[in-house]
Amino acid sequence: MRLVLSWLREFVDVPESAEEVAQKLALRGFEVASVEDAGGGDAVIDFEVTANRPDCLSVLGLAREVATAYDRPLTLPSTERGATIALAPVPIGPADRLKVTIEDAGLCPRYAAASADVTIGPAPQWMADRLLAAGVRPISSIVDITNYVNLEIGQPMHAFDLEKLAGAEIRVRRAKPGEMLVTLDGVERRLEPDMLVIADRDRAQAVAGVMGGAASEVSGTTRRIAYESAYFHAPSVRRTSKRLGLKTEASTRFERGADIGAQVVAIQRAAALMEQIGAGALTGGGIDCYPNPRGARTLHLRRERLTRVFGAAVPDADVVRILTRLGLAVETTSDGWDIGTPTFRVDLLREADLIEEVGRHYGFDRLPPAFPPVMAAAPPPDPRIPRDQLIRRVLTAAGLSEAVTFGFIEAKAAELFRTQGAALV
Repeated sequence: MRLVLSWLREFVDVPESAEEVAQKLALRGFEVASVEDAGGGDAVIDFEVTANRPDCLSVLGLAREVATAYDRPLTLPSTERGATIALAPVPIGPADRLKVTIEDAGLCPRYAAASADVTIGPAPQWMADRLLAAGVRPISSIVDITNYVNLEIGQPMHAFDLEKLAGAEIRVRRAKPGEMLVTLDGVERRLEPDMLVIADRDRAQAVAGVMGGAASEVSGTTRRIAYESAYFHAPSVRRTSKRLGLKTEASTRFERGADIGAQVVAIQRAAALMEQIGAGALTGGGIDCYPNPRGARTLHLRRERLTRVFGAAVPDADVVRILTRLGLAVETTSDGWDIGTPTFRVDLLREADLIEEVGRHYGFDRLPPAFPPVMAAAPPPDPRIPRDQLIRRVLTAAGLSEAVTFGFIEAKAAELFRTQGAALV
């Protein structure tokens, strides 16, 4: 994950240099691949994010870590222009006629969409520069917004040319046997029945969570779009990506486990950016298909267990501060804390995970030094050892030869070791 320092500073007040920020996160488990000068006083820190932390494949995710490390407030990205968008599980209106149907809720538990009237043009220079610094090629304002939101909050998005979707309809279904699709890279691909696709009324238009199709691609003549913001089953995306030989920014995030709570926020953020750069505006509310909402997970962290596993007592105030900065809901109990884990922390599954979070940010360097126990005196020598050595030396000097042979053991003992062979006596 390439983190642009100026982008990070929109989330956290970090006057420190890129090298200092990199060192701070390196001490908290984030391997730093490189620190690069981006020119104009900016810099890029390239982090190697582990597979269990998909939330940190975004500026927001890394900003939470930085805010916790420096104990500073976190500023969330603005959705002010899109804050009035009330996405609900109903069509956005007869005039828009956008309809979404999820045919396989197991592979797509949530799908949000919204339509917009747009004007296609280049993205502003500041947005293009950030995308380039993050390793993404700018294409056009509308497409760049989807990539920008993906990098910023970690939620992949896709833009369809709405007028190229038959019936202005979106169907989330499995591919049909022998179904073909030309993806955005211009390659015609044969789909398999266990692959999830985004289709219109007539045919597949995108490989879900991997890449869009060329038939509904946003072009210079596009005037109306449909923004997609969904959650796809991680193993399904991983299998599809591997079989098709397609590795994309979207598939990387989906196959590790995206945030099932970020779909609506992503569309709101895209709406705010559209209006900010003058690229268009949503034509109505939106659709949020979420048939089986997931409840929040609550874990219990015991104070005594934290001390025993970590190796030292951590002040209660520090525990609450660290976990709260990381975006967790903390409620103090008699023996510890009840912790509400947010949807973006898919790695927090048990008490040990919470102990790790506290330990990372409290600092393992703050553990008191302890050396392994050393015996004060050597144990008394075994009197048989020098005796046996003396006997060997005397007998060898007398001209005898020593032969080490197999010992005789009882048959019952031999059976324990499954030895084979005839008994001698």
